[in-house]
Amino acid sequence: MAGGVGSRFWPLSRKQFPKQFIDIIGDGTTLFQKAYNRLAKHCLPENIYIVTNEGYRGIVKEQVPTLTDDQILGEPSARNTAPCIAYASFKIHAKRKDAVIAVVPSDHLILDEKEFEATMNAAFETAGNSNNLITIGIKPSRPDTGYGYIQMDEDSRSGDAFKVKTFTEKPNLELAKQFYESGEFLWNSGMFVWKASVIKEQLHKHTPEIYSLFVKGENLFYTKDETPFINKMYDLCPMISIDYGVMEKADNVFVLPGNFSWSDIGTWNALYEFAEKDANNNVIRGEMVLSRNTTNCIVNVSDKKLVALKGLNNLIIVEADGILLIADKDKEQEIRQVVNDVKLKHGDKFA
Repeated sequence: MAGGVGSRFWPLSRKQFPKQFIDIIGDGTTLFQKAYNRLAKHCLPENIYIVTNEGYRGIVKEQVPTLTDDQILGEPSARNTAPCIAYASFKIHAKRKDAVIAVVPSDHLILDEKEFEATMNAAFETAGNSNNLITIGIKPSRPDTGYGYIQMDEDSRSGDAFKVKTFTEKPNLELAKQFYESGEFLWNSGMFVWKASVIKEQLHKHTPEIYSLFVKGENLFYTKDETPFINKMYDLCPMISIDYGVMEKADNVFVLPGNFSWSDIGTWNALYEFAEKDANNNVIRGEMVLSRNTTNCIVNVSDKKLVALKGLNNLIIVEADGILLIADKDKEQEIRQVVNDVKLKHGDKFA
């Protein structure tokens, strides 16, 4: 899945070029390329499908030139993850009725790739030998309020996975501490593994308004009529996440714990956690940044921009394409509201 806008990384991530296509870690590879390369080690490259905004098709082809047009599924509009997953699942099922599918976001950072591969192998085996929906949970390293949580039922198993008791959206700090200390909860990674036939059945059962649209095009995938059909159907799709539409309602959902280092890199603070820091705990990107008595800051500016910082603490300072953001690190969740305010005053030019 590579269609998100990443508005909490504004102004570096913007609608015309979002964070998954940016070298946000600074190692010469974008998050999207990392995700593709990680999966290409796990399965045949021709079996990797990219669902993205139609407007990003050119960026996808530029960053992974070996992808064919059939492997890039262009969404005409953003409709959240349930329609996105339905589109890919119907298309893959049209070619392989027995396919087992992994659904993976393109903007996550995974450092321990061997452990990731072992987890995915276990998930494929569990999903392939059952009619269950498998989601990947991450063992929490702290009581984080930025992630959703999945509660395991350790008395009910399917292979290496545990039956899901509850899903909880991002909790407050007190609840997150309770989840962390109980040992029963995992972070919701947004990664899934299931048979194509099983997710189609569950879409039919729990989101018939989506299923009924895509089933009309079962004979159109991989033909010249696919794109016109998708363009017509997508605008009729409700905007529903797969979590809300299916996972929280289905009774055959199991969670497989993953022990690899993971982050959805959804915010500047998430990036700060993984990035290399100087002696004053600053993460600084930019060749001409001078700092004195400045601590715990994230600075990301053009190499051509001279920036002098003095006596600052705990700030996000980002400059991109003539836009400058200065924000309190502890209030970064409000950056989305800043982007909305910018849209209201200046339109989509700077969003």
